[in-house]
Amino acid sequence: MFHSPEKIRRTVQERFGGGRVLVVGDLMLDVYLHGDVVRISPEAPVPIVRLSRRSETAGGAGNVVLNLSQLGLQVTAAGLVGDDEAGRRLYCLLEDAGIDTHAIVTSGGRPTVTKTRVIGGHQQMIRIDEETSTPIPKADLDRLMDAVQHRLADRFEAIVLSDYGKGTLPEHVCQTLIAAARCRGIPVLVDPKGRRYQKYARATALTPNKHELELALGPESLSESALCQAAHLLRKELELDFLVVTLAAEGIKLFDERGVADFPAQARELCDISGAGDTVIATLAAGMVGGLELDEALKLANLAAGIVVGMLGTTPIHRDKLLHALVVDQLAAHSHKICESATLKQRVAEWRTRGDRIVFTNGCFDLLHAGHVTLLASARREGDRLIVGLNTDRSVRALKGTTRPVVSQGDRAQVLSGFSCIDAIVLFDDVTPLRLIELLRPDVLVKGSDYTESQVIGADLVTSWGGRVVLVPLLEGRSTTRILRQRAWLGEDGDTPASSAPSHQDPVGDVSCEVLPPRAAADAAET
Repeated sequence: MFHSPEKIRRTVQERFGGGRVLVVGDLMLDVYLHGDVVRISPEAPVPIVRLSRRSETAGGAGNVVLNLSQLGLQVTAAGLVGDDEAGRRLYCLLEDAGIDTHAIVTSGGRPTVTKTRVIGGHQQMIRIDEETSTPIPKADLDRLMDAVQHRLADRFEAIVLSDYGKGTLPEHVCQTLIAAARCRGIPVLVDPKGRRYQKYARATALTPNKHELELALGPESLSESALCQAAHLLRKELELDFLVVTLAAEGIKLFDERGVADFPAQARELCDISGAGDTVIATLAAGMVGGLELDEALKLANLAAGIVVGMLGTTPIHRDKLLHALVVDQLAAHSHKICESATLKQRVAEWRTRGDRIVFTNGCFDLLHAGHVTLLASARREGDRLIVGLNTDRSVRALKGTTRPVVSQGDRAQVLSGFSCIDAIVLFDDVTPLRLIELLRPDVLVKGSDYTESQVIGADLVTSWGGRVVLVPLLEGRSTTRILRQRAWLGEDGDTPASSAPSHQDPVGDVSCEVLPPRAAADAAET
């Protein structure tokens, strides 16, 4: 799957199109008591925390709601709160964030689930939970379902079921909502809880963490291979489109009809993992609503989770932080594109397991110009992954003389890495890229249309294994040589002397417009 960093960034920048999402689940109030540890208590071997401030936020399904809202989506929250002070504070928190709270039902018989954490310095000292284990009265669930059914007329683009095992999402509620969403063509993403996942059957996806998945699959701990096999079977049994397993420091695994894919963790600094699962499912839902491909939405969700685990407490992801992280991540990804041939061979093998078509082109790419951009964009359209073989400085000098290249190989590679259409860049020191072509076995070999197929080095190899050779049209009049000649013709004051002005009848060969050795010896030259 081709990931477009610019597409992902634009989707986030445009607030995921302002899509509408319904979140149904266990709403909670998270309370934080902050202070400093001053000494150990003389009454018991416990630290004394001197309280300095108190903060509150929405937890559980409420944290999913806040994540979606801060990413820029329109969110409706549905759930139960108690007829108490904690419930009223939770209402205010959500309404102040611009959340539609009309589907939240007040229960007279149950308190609002409240989690109070005592923080000494930057360390959580203790957590106090206020809740009841008694089932939610049927009358309350009926009122909740009435409120949700009424809101379904609002044409949501996704529904998230956030199950924390507090009773809001029993099987009949889950199945009613999933069936209603299926009828309307709305995806349903579920953050599950407990041992019985059958109640989520026919949802679009589940997003358990590894421990939750192991708990649902059986009592014994499973090896990685056994876990993967069981996850695939579970996906098929529940008729899910895909299954996402969050693995904390190891990142995310995706199970779908294509197989399994890994998204490595992107945490900058691990501080507190609470709420990371909420961020994953919220960002995944936002990405899907915004029109991202599944792999792109998961890449974004993984990045968002890496941000929030670096912050203390339950903290929703903010759109501006995500945009900043995308820039940083894109810069790192650009450098990652430049690789050795052995590393690239492994990467190509991984791409092929995903069914990607590999495209290869090569050149010097000295002083990038519009002709290069056109060639690279055209090459990218021929497949799923574009590899650029880049001549080293030594091989450029061998081909073009001691005055070239103008730009060093490191800088040329770095500039090329910024092109979203390029997936990998590999330097080669030979006169031709033949050995690279033999090593990588591309499905498509691309050169400029000033070549004939018989002149393209490696063409016979590529066609021998069923590949194609594509000669793309060139942008007339664009070349590094022409740029350099024009620069030389300019006088000290910037005027062009008439006697030395370039003729518009100068022939234009390939994009580089270089005077080259014979084609067989110069296929590595700039395209």
